[in-house]
Amino acid sequence: MCSCLASADPEVYRAVQGEVDRQRFTLEMIASENFCSPAVLAALGTPLTNKYAEGYPGRRYYGGCESVDIAEYLAIERAKKLFGADHANVQPHSGSQANLAAYLALVEPGTKIMGMKLPHGGHLTHGSPVNFSGQLFQVVSYELNPETERLELDDFTASVKENRPDLVILGASAYPRAIDFARFTDVAHEAGAKVVADIAHTAGLVATGLHPTPIGSCDIVTSTTHKTLRGPRGGLILCGEEYKKEVDKKVFPFAQGGPLMHVIAAKAVAFGEALQPQFKVYQQRVIDNAQILAQRLTDRELRLVTGGTDTHLMLLNLVPNGLTGKDAQQALERAGITTNKNTVPNDPQSPMVTSGIRIGTPALSTRGMGANEMELIGDWIADVIESKLDEEVIRATRVKVRDLCDAFPQYADWSIA
Repeated sequence: MCSCLASADPEVYRAVQGEVDRQRFTLEMIASENFCSPAVLAALGTPLTNKYAEGYPGRRYYGGCESVDIAEYLAIERAKKLFGADHANVQPHSGSQANLAAYLALVEPGTKIMGMKLPHGGHLTHGSPVNFSGQLFQVVSYELNPETERLELDDFTASVKENRPDLVILGASAYPRAIDFARFTDVAHEAGAKVVADIAHTAGLVATGLHPTPIGSCDIVTSTTHKTLRGPRGGLILCGEEYKKEVDKKVFPFAQGGPLMHVIAAKAVAFGEALQPQFKVYQQRVIDNAQILAQRLTDRELRLVTGGTDTHLMLLNLVPNGLTGKDAQQALERAGITTNKNTVPNDPQSPMVTSGIRIGTPALSTRGMGANEMELIGDWIADVIESKLDEEVIRATRVKVRDLCDAFPQYADWSIA
C-alpha cells in the first residue's frame, strides 16, 4: 500500500492498521475467512482499479483494455485448469452475485428452487426470504436428517420427489461433512431439475481432489475466491460449453456492469498459487487440523453437529452448555479467538442470537499451525465455555493466545506506513 495513506487520511490509516493488528494478534477461526498472500494483496493495490472494461476479453465496450485483457485471460485459463472446467467466468463481484447469475442462466424468475434450509447449514442465497433467492423464486428446502444431522440421500430423494423443484442448489455455508455431488445431482436430474453446486466453502478442497467435485455432474458450479481458495474476495462461475453464453450474459450485462480488474488480476494470482503442488499440502493441513480440533473439543465433552467434520469447519452446539452462540462468540473474541455465532438444526434461539458457533481452520493453517496448536486451541475454547464465560479465564486465555500468535507471525513484513 502507498506510504502516503498515513498522512493523506489518518482516520482510514488507523482503521486499516487496527485491522492488520487484529489479524496479527488474534486467532482467526471464522470458517469463511483466510489470509491471502502478499502477491494477491499487491495485485489488489494496482492501478488496474482505474480501468473500465465492460464486456469480456477481446469484446470490450471501451478502448485501452489490452493489458487488463491479459489479466482476465490468465484468470480464466487458470481457473479452468484448476477445476477441470470447460468455461470460467471470473467477473462476479461476490459469491452471491455468482449465484444470481447461475440461477437465472438455468431457470426463469417465479420457478421453484430448492436449497438446504438455512438453519440446517444452507446459505442466504439458497432461498432465504430476505434474499433475492427467496423473493425472485418459489422456495422449498431440504433438511438434515434429525437423527444423524447429516444430508442423507434417501431423505433428499424423498424431498425432491415431493416438491418437484425446477432448480436444486447443492452446497452449504455451515455443514461440516463432504457432499457427494454426483449422487445428489443424479437424483435431481432424474426429477427433471437443473443443479447448481455452490462450493464457496470447499473450493480449495475440491480443487486439490480432497473433496468430491461437482464438475462434470452439476450443470453450473459457483464459488467465492477467498475462503479455502485463499484469494481476494470475489466470485467465480464454472460450467460446460452448454451454458457458457447464458452464464456470461447473466453476469454482464444482466447483473453487473464493469468488472473489478484489480480483483480479477488478484484472482489470477491466487489461481496460479493454487496450481502449485504445495497448495494441496496446505489443504490437507486444513482438513487434518479441523479433525484434530474437532476431536479435542469432543474429548472435552463439547457437542459438535454431526459429531465431527470432513472439511475445514465444525459447528459447536452450545445448548447442552446453557449458552447462546452470541454470548460465546463475544467471550471468545475477548479471549482473542474469532468465531461466528451460527444456527444449529432445530435451534431454539433466533438467528441473531443462535445456539451455536462455527469454527474453521483455513486461516490458522495458513499461519503454519498444526496438530499441537489445534489441541491447545481446543482446550482454550473448552476452558472458556466450561467456565460459563468467566472473565478471569477469558483474560488468562488472551495472554496465551497472544503468545501463540507471536510464535506464528502473520503479515509481519507488511506495513501501510
